[in-house]
Amino acid sequence: MELRHVRYLLAVADHGSFSRAAEALQVSQPTLSQQIKQLETGLGVQLLDRSGRSVRLTDAGEAYARHSRLALRELEAGERAVHDVQDLSRGQVRLSVIPTITAYLTGPLLHRFHRSYPGITLSVTEASQSRIEAALLTDTVDLGIGFGESRTAGIRSSPLFIERLGLVASSVSPLARRQSPLPIGDLARVPLALLTPNFATRMRIDDYFSEQDITPNVVLEADSIGALLEVVRRGAMATILPGAIADGHADYLAPISLEPELPTRGIELLTRTTAYRSAAARAFDDVVSKVVVDLRL
Repeated sequence: MELRHVRYLLAVADHGSFSRAAEALQVSQPTLSQQIKQLETGLGVQLLDRSGRSVRLTDAGEAYARHSRLALRELEAGERAVHDVQDLSRGQVRLSVIPTITAYLTGPLLHRFHRSYPGITLSVTEASQSRIEAALLTDTVDLGIGFGESRTAGIRSSPLFIERLGLVASSVSPLARRQSPLPIGDLARVPLALLTPNFATRMRIDDYFSEQDITPNVVLEADSIGALLEVVRRGAMATILPGAIADGHADYLAPISLEPELPTRGIELLTRTTAYRSAAARAFDDVVSKVVVDLRL
């Protein structure tokens, strides 16, 4: 068995077709078929069911493919380790962050990291907590920034800061002129623009409303923080977002104190427990800690 045999098998399984897999691999279809036959002969078992309109893994093939994918991920991690450059003149960090972080942390973080290490490529994606953890476990990202309540086996977390949710209104809104905290009962009369319910932040907000036994006046829902800020800026509605977002737009937004206060949550740096820690990833750890201090989060 050779490594190319495994890659060929997984390609056919992913594409469900010898022809599409051969095209993706840039090899001829007869060559691909012959190589997989060699793998099956060596293992003494049929790995692919070729009887249907699409090619599928047999039960034995499913088991073999599952272990093969894990092995390939470890081999790729090994290759990155071999090519790791300790002087940080080049390298790569793959980062995934929860959406609300993007609005106030990602920009300063990327700027500081690139300024400190211009030779390192930083690729950033936005994802939910569950998707970040899944990506870490499958080694498709190196680091994640998410919530501290992660309990997924195989994920390690390091505290970064405490994120505080807050009521945010336009600086020209009557709410912005309040000298005392807004009682939670009065919030029921404030038109709110909130994130859609699939956001973890919205789930935390809804739990708060439920605990306080109030029904909020939600007049708009959006899956874009930018859209919420634009609506609130015009003065007709308020929103609930991490307080750091309002701090970053103090020219047109005002934080409004609530009584009782909205909940807090820990934001942490997430890694896979068994992941190789490259020099570039270790440098990122240092930069994110400094940015958190600079932003006073």
